[in-house]
Amino acid sequence: MRKKLVLGWLTATAVALFFSAQMKVAATMAGRPQSWGQVLYWGFGDWYEWALLAPLIFWLAGRFRFRSKQWIGSLVVHAASGIALSIVHAALCAGAAVLQQVWEQTSPDFLNAFEKLLANRLHFNLAVYALLVAAWQAFENYREKRARELETQRLTEELSRAQLQALRMQLNPHFLFNALNTVSSLMLKDVKVANKMLCRIGELLRLALDTTDQQEVPLKQELEFLKGYIEIEQIRFGDQLQLKMAVEPGTLDAIVPNMMLQPLVENAIRYAVEPSAAKGVIELRCGRENGSLTLEISDSGPGDAPMATTNENEVPSRAKIGLKNIKQRLAKLYGEKHDFELKRNANGGITVSLLIPFRVTASEPTTM
Repeated sequence: MRKKLVLGWLTATAVALFFSAQMKVAATMAGRPQSWGQVLYWGFGDWYEWALLAPLIFWLAGRFRFRSKQWIGSLVVHAASGIALSIVHAALCAGAAVLQQVWEQTSPDFLNAFEKLLANRLHFNLAVYALLVAAWQAFENYREKRARELETQRLTEELSRAQLQALRMQLNPHFLFNALNTVSSLMLKDVKVANKMLCRIGELLRLALDTTDQQEVPLKQELEFLKGYIEIEQIRFGDQLQLKMAVEPGTLDAIVPNMMLQPLVENAIRYAVEPSAAKGVIELRCGRENGSLTLEISDSGPGDAPMATTNENEVPSRAKIGLKNIKQRLAKLYGEKHDFELKRNANGGITVSLLIPFRVTASEPTTM
């Protein structure tokens, strides 16, 4: 409230100085020069009186808004109020004129000064009243519009977070289903190995649950989770599965979507390594390029494996879950500032390429 009062009086002061200078120039050009003291007295008296009336005018402007269903009533009220306050302002100006007459030791004549001021300034006073009402109305409309925009933005962000959380949580049952399915198949072959795998799955799920609420994590944390997953799969495949990692040290603190790499590696194992009796190699490369983090996952699977197609419509439904999930999360988190590509390798297999903005903290703005 205090700031509004200070702003109001500063505005009145600035306008008073402007009109005082205008009166000084106009009087000089008309051959009736006035002193600066005189024009400043008139200017400040005029606009400080409007400053005194402004709180009442703003209250009326707020009480009688020009809305679709009440604008006629508001127009009538403001017309009457404008005339009434113009008369009050003329009376205040007449009082200031009387004070000047007393100071100059001339005969004070309030009624004569009031009649002249009312006749000469009524239209101008009505215009000032209308301007103040319009200014208040414009400010309130802007404030309400801004409040609606902020509320819309808040709701949009909440919806986006909810959607991201739903996508994030979708990975846990998907991963658990596949892992338990593997354990089930091993139970028929080697109970000890299946039990060992089940223990490691429990450790990995505990790590996943610890980061359930995190949409983004440092790359080094994501790689630790991936290594744990590979260890589980190596219990099953032994030397048949090999993971090669080429990670630039400067990218380890980069922020990436939580549990983004595991579904891609899982698809590579299921559809490129598992069907082949030969050793399967999965290569992970992480680097930085022009302000972006680049991630590539390649497999050495056979060229006719289901995942060896770059047409997503031909990808098996279970593989689609991970790919679709990742694409939706990337779109939610980064909008158009990301790239996702499947491409066929020359010697067979598929390379999945990701490009996302390079950031070292979740709150740091993205740079492309």
